[in-house]
Amino acid sequence: MEAHLAELLADYCLEVGEGEMVVVEAETPALPLLPHLKRALLARGAYPFFRLGYPGEMRDFLRFGGRWLEEVPEVERAVYEKADKFLRVLSAENPLEAASLDPELSLKHQQAWRPLAELRLKKRWALTLYPTVGYAVGAGMGTEEFREYLRRALFLDREDPVGAWRALSRFQEALIGRLSQGRELRLLAPGTDLRLSVAGRRWINSDGRRNMPSGEVFTGPLEESAEGEVRFNLPAFVGGRRVEGVYLRFQGGEVVEAKAEVGEAYLRAALATDEGARRLGEVGLGTNFGLTRPTGLILLDEKMGGTVHLALGRSYPETGGRNESALHWDLVLSLAEGALLLDGKPLVEGGRFVGLPEPYPLA
Repeated sequence: MEAHLAELLADYCLEVGEGEMVVVEAETPALPLLPHLKRALLARGAYPFFRLGYPGEMRDFLRFGGRWLEEVPEVERAVYEKADKFLRVLSAENPLEAASLDPELSLKHQQAWRPLAELRLKKRWALTLYPTVGYAVGAGMGTEEFREYLRRALFLDREDPVGAWRALSRFQEALIGRLSQGRELRLLAPGTDLRLSVAGRRWINSDGRRNMPSGEVFTGPLEESAEGEVRFNLPAFVGGRRVEGVYLRFQGGEVVEAKAEVGEAYLRAALATDEGARRLGEVGLGTNFGLTRPTGLILLDEKMGGTVHLALGRSYPETGGRNESALHWDLVLSLAEGALLLDGKPLVEGGRFVGLPEPYPLA
């Protein structure tokens, strides 16, 4: 799988070219992938700049970083300024590594280092995931079972993975054509009745160029439009801890009530990050039916076909969204027992798109 994934990342996701500097960030559990990435990038004339962390490195930085939690070192800024493209490989040995730390530490660090995140977003970037033992355990799967699950989600089980991603991209373009004609989304599910305006906003086709695996379309809702309540029914690993059963109530676009069954301290700290953290920066629809069960990994779960995700905090400017925040936290709602209405008409019902063909053959 590693060799094929490296080729997909270099050619399809990043489209690397001669003379480019590509920063690759990963942790040591992803070591089996890195030689293949190095060869793929060098073979295309790019220079791979690897930044390899050890398991628990971020936990140690949060505990002992002191002034550097809120001060960006010049060497970090220089790397981000000189880089042409970025690839981040999520590869945590233990996704709960920071569970015992004060959540305000990571959020404070995220806010202070926001200029680097802004620099990255202005350049070509991609995010992927390597199947570690920790991710497999968190997903409730055996190691090989999780590896095969991810391989299918990446379309690496197909004869032509790039062709499959392009087919999904065409489906998503058709979906965007339908969404772009609408003005209001309404989410209905147990514990959920939420309305959002998307009038005049641009929908983005996320077809594997940024995230791999991918499979979503997204936009930024009007900042003051969210009205009602939502109960997210999929758990997530975020900030080095597990959060689940999140409930939010919105009024005038702002969170006015929030609670969680697990991880409520993190939820409250996240909402206090800054003024924009209490508003929505994104609404997205998952289209990847190769993802069939929740894993707790946001990169995967938000792409599951028949799900909707809402992000607290920062908008992506290309959508027309204007919300600014150091936070961008996606929360996922499965519509297996719910519906998404577009201007009052069903678009997703029971986890399936209404009036649209399946995005690609499932066999």
